[in-house]
Amino acid sequence: MTFSLIAFAILLALVFARVPIAFAMALVGGVGFALMRGWGPAGSMVGNAVFETGLNYSLSVVPLFIFMGNVLAGSGIAQGLFAAADRVFGRMRGGLAMATVLSCGGFSAVCGSSLATAATMSKVTMPSMRRFGYSDSLATGAIAAGGTLGILIPPSVVLIIFGLLTESDIGKLFLAGIVPGLLGIVGYLLAVMVAVRLRPELAPKVGEPHPLSRKDAISVFAVLALFVFIMGGIYGGFFTPIEAAGMGAGAALLIAFATGGLSRAGLWQAFLDSAGASAMIFAIIIGAEIFGNFINFAGLPYALSNFVSDLGLSPWLVLLAIVLIYMVLGCVLESLSMILLTVPVFYPLVMDLDFGLAILQDPDMVLAWFAIIVVVVTEISLITPPIGMNVFVLRSVLSDVALGTIFRGVIVFWIADIVRLSLIIALPVLSLWLIR
Repeated sequence: MTFSLIAFAILLALVFARVPIAFAMALVGGVGFALMRGWGPAGSMVGNAVFETGLNYSLSVVPLFIFMGNVLAGSGIAQGLFAAADRVFGRMRGGLAMATVLSCGGFSAVCGSSLATAATMSKVTMPSMRRFGYSDSLATGAIAAGGTLGILIPPSVVLIIFGLLTESDIGKLFLAGIVPGLLGIVGYLLAVMVAVRLRPELAPKVGEPHPLSRKDAISVFAVLALFVFIMGGIYGGFFTPIEAAGMGAGAALLIAFATGGLSRAGLWQAFLDSAGASAMIFAIIIGAEIFGNFINFAGLPYALSNFVSDLGLSPWLVLLAIVLIYMVLGCVLESLSMILLTVPVFYPLVMDLDFGLAILQDPDMVLAWFAIIVVVVTEISLITPPIGMNVFVLRSVLSDVALGTIFRGVIVFWIADIVRLSLIIALPVLSLWLIR
């Protein structure tokens, strides 16, 4: 166990030294394995990790769902969602910020990527909020926080990867993410209401919203239809969650061409963006696989489980400690890297705990509940300094807004997320009642 902890320390040191996380995990895992087994076996292990990851059929969902999101991002769907949400909240103080949150939730339901959601919605909603005198802090905070919903509301790339890591039912994980995702939207809406009540200067009253055009209505219908198509196909038994990625990508293309919002250049850009994002994710997965093989061979998960057992701590205290570890790691690690790095360690530990609740006697229920907790904590990390990946994505798109301004804007949403996380931990039924 000591050797494994030293390896973790070296890994974090490399991350702080700005070594890409994929290379850092592969380097530490490969060298650590070699020191324990020899360089020959280590070379074979690294080669197998690269080969098996590249040929893993289940991972085909990653580029396909990313492509689906990029196609929709380039087809004007996001503008229609924002216009529809503005019709609902436009008369209220802070209504445009609330419309941003709601449209982010709708877009993430068919996108699956938090970074893509934040980048897309910043281009759609920020000009309107600035035009009507919204504070940059509230406007960017709403976009950054709303973008985090992309990794929870199904179809979610992160939930898919969690399911592949733990060999669990991805369909059940999708169901478990629906209610917490809706809670996230409600919490963010309340956060905007509280913020503008305490500081009215953040958001003036806009007045009557613009009428909803036919194109905007089609966008809303298209998103709802695509979400129902994907989820209905999975739970109706027409196709598996993995096949759903291909079906969803194909349906997104049909929608984009039918609405006339996707040009040839836009389609090519969607291919390029999807290829780049997929390459990055696969590199991280390969690095995590190499590092995971090392820590499993070193016996860290079992040593950690025995250590916790010897301490005699309450299962709830153990879970709280895990959550705190995730929140600290989220300040220095990118979200996907954090999940790939930690789930193989914490998953066996959590499965051995007895929480004393009837709903958590089924291992599948424990796994689904833990998955949602991990993803919600990961959402929080996306807007937590000093990393806050969604904040940095916004900063790259909105270069005239200071990082400090965006981080100030997300504080109220961060508090709402902490409340949501507490409810999900205290009341597992919120995540599990759809799959009971």
